[in-house]
Order: sequence, then structure tokens, then C-alpha cells
Amino acid sequence: KCHLCKFGQKRGLRRFRIYPIMAPRLQLEKAAWRWVETVKPEEIGPEHIDLAYRVNLPACKRGTCRRNCKGNPNCLVGIGEQAWLGEIDENAFHNIDDPNSERRDKNTFVGLTNLGATCYVNTFLQVWFHNLELRRSLYQSLSFYKTDYPFVNYEPQSICEHLQYLFALLQNSNRKYIDPSGLVKALGLDTGQQQDAQEFSKLFLSLLEDTLSKQKSTNLQNVIQRQFCGQFSYVTVCNECGRSSALPSRFYELELNIQGHKNLTECVTEFLKEEKLDGENRYFCESCQTKQSATRRIRLHSLPPTLNLQLMRFVFDRQTGHKKKLNTFISFPEQLDMGPFLEGKQDQKCVYELSAVLIHRGISAYSGHYIAHVKDARTGDWYKFNDEEIEKMEGKKLQLGIEEDIAETVKSQTRKPKCSKGYHCSRNAYMLVYKVQEEESSDPSRTNVEVPAFLQRLVDQDNHKFEEWCSEMADMRKQSVDKGKAKHEEVKELYELLPAKDGEPYEFIPLEWLKKWLDDSTATKEIDNSFFLCSHGKLHPDKVAESKRVSLQAAELLYERYSGGPRLDGSSLCRECVSQRCRVLRLKNQLSEDYKEVSNMVKRTLSGEGYWVGKTSLRSWRQLALDQLEEDEHETKHSNGQTNGQGPHTNNNKEGNEDEMKTFNEDIVCSHAGLSILETERKLVSPEVWTKLRAYFPKAPEFTQNQEPCQQCLTLEQEEKDNEAVSKMMALDQKNQLLNLFNEKNRPTLAKWPQVDTEMRVMHVRKLILKITPTKSSPVSNVGNTLLLCPHGGFMFTYDSLISGDAQHIALLWPSEWEVISRLFIVDQPISIHCFKETTSSGSTTQYTTQPDLCWECRESFLFQQQRDLREYTQATIYIRKVIEDKRMIKEAAPELNASSSEAEEEKEEQPKVDGERDPDFSQFTTQLSRGIRRSTRHRKLRGEKALIVSANQTLKELKIQIMHAFSVAPFDQNLSIDGKSLTDDSATLGSLGVIPESIICLKADEPIADYAAMDDVYQVRMPEEGFKGTGLLGH
Repeated sequence: KCHLCKFGQKRGLRRFRIYPIMAPRLQLEKAAWRWVETVKPEEIGPEHIDLAYRVNLPACKRGTCRRNCKGNPNCLVGIGEQAWLGEIDENAFHNIDDPNSERRDKNTFVGLTNLGATCYVNTFLQVWFHNLELRRSLYQSLSFYKTDYPFVNYEPQSICEHLQYLFALLQNSNRKYIDPSGLVKALGLDTGQQQDAQEFSKLFLSLLEDTLSKQKSTNLQNVIQRQFCGQFSYVTVCNECGRSSALPSRFYELELNIQGHKNLTECVTEFLKEEKLDGENRYFCESCQTKQSATRRIRLHSLPPTLNLQLMRFVFDRQTGHKKKLNTFISFPEQLDMGPFLEGKQDQKCVYELSAVLIHRGISAYSGHYIAHVKDARTGDWYKFNDEEIEKMEGKKLQLGIEEDIAETVKSQTRKPKCSKGYHCSRNAYMLVYKVQEEESSDPSRTNVEVPAFLQRLVDQDNHKFEEWCSEMADMRKQSVDKGKAKHEEVKELYELLPAKDGEPYEFIPLEWLKKWLDDSTATKEIDNSFFLCSHGKLHPDKVAESKRVSLQAAELLYERYSGGPRLDGSSLCRECVSQRCRVLRLKNQLSEDYKEVSNMVKRTLSGEGYWVGKTSLRSWRQLALDQLEEDEHETKHSNGQTNGQGPHTNNNKEGNEDEMKTFNEDIVCSHAGLSILETERKLVSPEVWTKLRAYFPKAPEFTQNQEPCQQCLTLEQEEKDNEAVSKMMALDQKNQLLNLFNEKNRPTLAKWPQVDTEMRVMHVRKLILKITPTKSSPVSNVGNTLLLCPHGGFMFTYDSLISGDAQHIALLWPSEWEVISRLFIVDQPISIHCFKETTSSGSTTQYTTQPDLCWECRESFLFQQQRDLREYTQATIYIRKVIEDKRMIKEAAPELNASSSEAEEEKEEQPKVDGERDPDFSQFTTQLSRGIRRSTRHRKLRGEKALIVSANQTLKELKIQIMHAFSVAPFDQNLSIDGKSLTDDSATLGSLGVIPESIICLKADEPIADYAAMDDVYQVRMPEEGFKGTGLLGH
């Protein structure tokens, strides 16, 4: 409690009633009509009309309102004027970026647009572009076209032509970055799928080698080999005879294992280390002519000018069946001496300088981002190429920077080791490019690469298009700025004139139009006031909050420039609407007092005559009176806007028949316009109560105490009672004649046929028994047996299905019962089953036939369709049940503790399901006749079991992803089975694996592994990898 309330009496303090804070708009609205409490409609004067339209409310000043006061027509603050008053930056007049921001700066390189997931392509393109010898050779490779073809309309077609044009753009384009979609489309790459960057590098260089090998010039044919190709041999030495055999081989890159290593030297050493061949791995020695233990190692013979070192960060994990990334730090030098690793040819240059580092940012092998750090061969400066963005490193030094600041998900975060001078450390570098160290030369031809004329022509055309676009954008910016400046001057001029001074002429302008006028992003339309008019063609009082009162001078200028109408000035204030509102509000105020008085008077004991009033009307008469007053108020409206006076009592959500009742006392009027015969629905009230109610509902139907109920209704009621009694009597007679059938006693069965060579009838018993219950008002007249037949008129149930109890809605009848049914009802289709003995050489057997005959075609068609439906489901429920350690199924455990009591009772009554392999019946007949025990059709949800929503075309791998989220078990730790059959094919669909709706799949989880990053890899792999299958890299 407040201390004022607790100690107020002792301290002599007053108590204050706390009212809820009302919104300013509602406060203004209430204040505008407060005068109606003392002024009658016929006493309204001009001052009351001004109050209703809030003409004399004080105008708000700038700085006092945070937003516009919608209830005050004189508030012109916060309607969008802030953007125009004062000095304005020209950039505010347009949303067009400076086209020069797309222009390439002097002495900078050109970036490449990322088309979705093509950053791995962009990094290699930048690295190869900075290989001057490769670029020069690529330009020359198509030079013979100069003499064979005209180049006026030359367009790149092949992959190498697109690469050639791309390099020319990277060299001489005026753009800050270019679009590589021409090359990517020629390669046939999926721009939305990130591929293996190392595989892309190998395939693309192989493609270039194959293309250049077809050139006439020998120098061009061998450019890939000269730049990237080295030689090594696999040397194997027999431990028995000492024979040495060498298998020479070429390499374009060295693939170095980084697992367990800290620096590049260790990686190269392991690559060249000796390997023992023993046991099953023994080597077949040509000298010994048998398998012998041996040693094998790699010998480096020659190294290329450009040495590509692939750091094997992306490895195959046998445990998960997927690739994963090794996020371990590897140290590598800026200057690499390969002399200690080279054998023979001592005159070779073995000292290399670091020229490029390719980075993969991310912890997963299936996601992340690729960037490249490349050294400019001409200046020695380092640049970071990140798609469109290119950053020059300071001090001609490699700076890996934030490329190492990746998110950690593994529990133990490895700290970055310290690096010596001249070394770099990275956990994301996946390829290092070294170039052989050469002596400095003053010959500019070694670093200058000229673009051929036919390619430069294409570059010039693209630069011309770019300059035209820049000019067009600049013109659009200038037009927007000029328009904005003119609008700025207009707003500054008119906004000062907008406020209407007291005693001077004024007009009303829509608030929304003023906002759009001040919003430069939308086109200003003509002024439209038609929405604000009342039925008398004047300004409606309720629309004042949506308009603003402006001076006549400002209105004249606005209408002159933007036109529109109708114009609403001081003479447009509607006296008729104000008078009507005054009358309605006064009645509403009086209604509260009358409601209390009527409520008290109804409770008193009635003496003398009175009037009949419907109980429903009496309960809701206040609401009906409010609705009537609202309707009177709406008569002066043209819009769907909210009217004054709507509050908590105007809720239109009524219950029962009150939703349809619009007229007071109509709930006791029968269909014949007389007094209803239902006395429980009406109440007798005194003449005083009726007089007060009649004042609000002058057209309400009036019934005095002596009014007789409707005679027609009384007659119809008696007839209905007589008919119901006759129907019950007939239904009881039908039941008594078929008592055994109704109570399911002494029933014939197929398994215990009473007598051979006899015939028994079949009936759709469910339809009959549900209808002949005596509680029904209408007796049964026919039995519908056609539901048991197929469209061809054949019977649809086999002997096995009838014996197994699948057709419990079908009953066999004794001959006496058939006679009664034939006499009492109309049977649309008689169905009979005949039992006879067939004698053969092997003995006699009992056979059954039906009339009509069994329709095998429809029966088999239905069974096929039913099985097909089970294989082509969508959004169906299956259950995953986990196996506990002692090999027992959790289904032996108790049900969930949070199950409801009714559900638990149903589960106790539930019987084991019969094997689903036997022939089912038609789906429309699956509703079984209750036998006194309520059986649950719900699946018993057990502890540790979870339901999943799946589709038949969903793969097993996708299901494993769902299970991972539900049980926190990685897919590679999941062992799934259904009906004892293991589910192992991850690419197979659930339908093909026999998983149907309501299936129970057992889950056995292996021990989890500690590599949490591997789980992230599996989570992201939804479809099998196809690599570069179907692309131009593989010749397709």
C-alpha cells in the first residue's frame, strides 16, 4: 500500500483517487464534447460548434511535441517538416549513390563480383591474373584469330576466351569491380553451391593445359608445364636384395598433410619421408620374384618456377563419412629454401619467395568464405582480394589480420603461436604459392603485359558503357537535387504561412496529404477532401482529428499548385451533425442512470398487471440501446472511421441468439408474429419498467400480461409430440423383434456355420442398429447394403477378412431375422453367403460363395491403391523410439507421466493391434461398432519416444538431421531400424525403405565423439556431393 493510504488518517493527509492515464487524443476528444452535459440540442450556438471542431485549441510549438498531436487540428509539428527546415545536405534530395564510387582508383587492382557462392573461383582468378607469364601466354594463345577473323563483332565463346577477356578487364577496366558471370556460365558452375577450391584449381589448370597444348607455338604449348610442373619419383628399395626401382612422375602442386604438424618444414619432411612396406603391404620385387618387405619414399628432382603447396585442411573423416576441416595453426616462411629437399641438379634455383596465400574463413568444410592475399609482381606490395573489395597492405608486408578471427565451436580454443620474423602463422591458409627468387632486372618487358588489340577493343566498349552509365546517374542525381532545392524553397515559404491566426479565415487540409507533400519520396497528388464529408456535404466532426486547420493564404497557394477539393472553410462546420451528436451523447449519459433504475425495479415483486419482456432482451437492453444510439450516430457518416462514444460497452461480441437479435423484445415473437409459447424465455415486468424501456425502443413489439400465446404454435407443438410418441413406439417394436441382433447375442459366425448347404444373409448392421434406438424421433425405413458393394455391384469382402473381424460393421443373419428385416424394412440389395461341401479325391472341404459374387478386380485394385497411398504420403507422423543400453526397448517402460487421466484409461483398455499384413477393408468402413468398451485409437507415446513429421520422398539422411535436433545424436552415431531391419542407405527415400505413417523407428545411439565441428559439417550436408560433375571443367 501507498504510505499516504496507510498513514493518511494519522498524518491528516487526503486520499486521492487514481485514474488511468488517458491518451492525449482521447482527452482532446472528450473535452471537445464536455459541454453537451449542460446544453440541449436546440440551445447550440456558434461557440459550441467551434468547441466540437476544436477550432480554438492552442497551436503546438516546435520542440514541445515529439510527434504530431492528431487530436489538435492546429498542431502542425511533426508532420515531416523537420527534413526541410534549416540547411539541407544535397545528398538528402536523392537516393542515388555517387557513380564515381564504382570507378577504379588510380594504381589499384579490379575486384570480382561474388555471384552467390563463387568466392573460391574469384580467389584463384586473382592469383592466376598476377602470374604475369601465364597472363601473357593466355593473351598470345588466340592471337592467330587476328588474321583469320574480323574482330568488329567479336564475342568470347569458349572457356579460355572468357578467361582471356576477364583478364583484359582486370587489367584495363575503369570499373572498381567486374562481373565474372560470363566465365562462370561458360564453366557451367552452380553459383549457389560452394565447391572444393583445391579440386577447382586442379581441374582448371588441367583445362588450360589441354587448351594451350593445341596452339601452334611450342612456347605456348608448354606454358603450364614450365610454370607449375615439377618432377619427382617414387623410389622403392627391397629389404632383401637391395634392388631399387624408381617410378617417375610429374606434379603441379604438392599436397602436404598438416595434421600433427606445426610448420611447413615438418609438412614437407613428412611428404618425403620413408615409408615401410610390410605385412599385407609388401612389395613385389622383380629380382626376388616374390613379395618382400621394402621401403618407399619420394625424391624431388626438379621444381617449377611457381610452386603450389596445397595444405590438406579438408580431409575425409572415416567416422562421419564426410569431409571436415582441420583448424590447426601452421607456420610458413616468406622465403622458402627447398634445396635441402631436392636431390640432384644442384644448379637449380631452390630459394622461393611467398607470392600468394589463399585463405578459407570458417570452421566447416562445407561453408565459409574464401579470400586471397597476393603479392604484386611489379611493386612487391601485398593486396588482400575479398571479392569486390581490395585492400592494400601497409609497408609491403603480408598481414593476415582478422582472417584468423573465426568463431570457435570446439571446447578447447587453441591460442595462436608466436611467429618469428619472416614467418606467418595461419589456421585458415589452405594453399601457399611460392615463386622462385630472381635477380632484379631493369627490363620493363618482364613485368609489362600488353593487352591484344582485339581484347582491348572489347574493354574499351565496356568502359564506354560504364562512362555512359556514370553520366546517366550523374544527370539523375542533378535532376533530383534541382527538384529537391525547388521543393525546399517551396516548403520553407509555405510552412511559415500554414498556421491560421485567431479571427482570420481558415481552411481544413487532410493531414495525410500534408505528410505526403513533405515526403519527397512520394509524388504529391491533388488535395482530396471527399473522405471527410458528412451526409450534409460538410466537414464531419469525427474527421477533424485527421485534418489540419491552415490559413486561407496557405490554402490558396496549395490549391493553386496542386488543385483538388472540395474546399472546407469556416462555413463547412456542420451544425446538424453537432446537434445529432449532442442528442446521442445526452441519451448515453441518461442511459446509465436508467439502467441502474430498471435493474432495481425488475428485482421487486410485481403487483398488478404487467408486460411480457424477453429475458434475452432484458439482459442486453442496455447494449441494444447503445447500438440504437450508435446507429443514429452513423446515419450522418460516409466512412468506415470510428465514431465518438465507442467504448467498452459497444462490444458487438454477444453470445447465443443475441448475435442475431437487433430489435428489442423480438426474442419472444414467434414466426407467426404472435407471442412465443415458451414461457421460460420471457419475464413479466411492471408498467413503470416498460415505460422506460419503451422510451428507448418505441418500435418494440408490446405484449400485455393477458396476451394469449400463438395458437398456431400450440397446435404445431402438440402435433410434434404425437408424432414423436408414434416414432418411439415403432422404433421400440423394431428393436423387440430384433432383440438378439441389437444386443449381439446368439449370432451366427463363419467359423461355426450352423448347417452345411445352407444360406445366410449379410446386412450392413451398423446403419440399422444406430437408427432403431428408441430415442430417435424418426423410425428406420430402409437398410443400405449397397455400401458393401463395389461400383460393378460385386461383394467386396473375402472369407479371410470376415473371419479376422476386420468387417465388424457387417452382420450375419438367421433366416428368421431376415424374414423380420424383409418385412419391416426396404433392403436395397440382398446379400447372401452360401456354405457347401465340395468332395474331391483327397477328401471333402467346406467352401463359401456369395451372391453377388466377390469382385476380385476391385478388391485387388483397392489393396494396391492402399499400399500405394502408404508409400506416397506427405506431412505424416512417425515415431522415433530410443533403445536403452541393456538392449531392451523403451516401449517396455511406463507411459509418459504427463498423459491425461482419460488418455491413461484408454491406454489400459487398448488391445494389441493385429498384424497389418492381412487384407484390410474399405477405408470408409473402418469405423467399428462399439462393443461396450471404448478403445483408444491414439498411439501410445512412451517415455523417450518422440514424434516427427516426414514425407515419403524425404531421404534417410534428412530424417537423421531431424533426429539429431530431437535427440541430440549426430547422424553418424545413429543406428536406425524398423521391424528389425536396419536402415543404412542415406540416399534412399523413406517410402522406398518401407517407412509408412505411424511407423515406429528404433534408434540406437553410439558413443558421441568429441569433435563438435564434425557435427556442424554433417548438419550442413543435406545432399550428396556431386563436385564439378556436368561442368565445363570435366569437358561437358
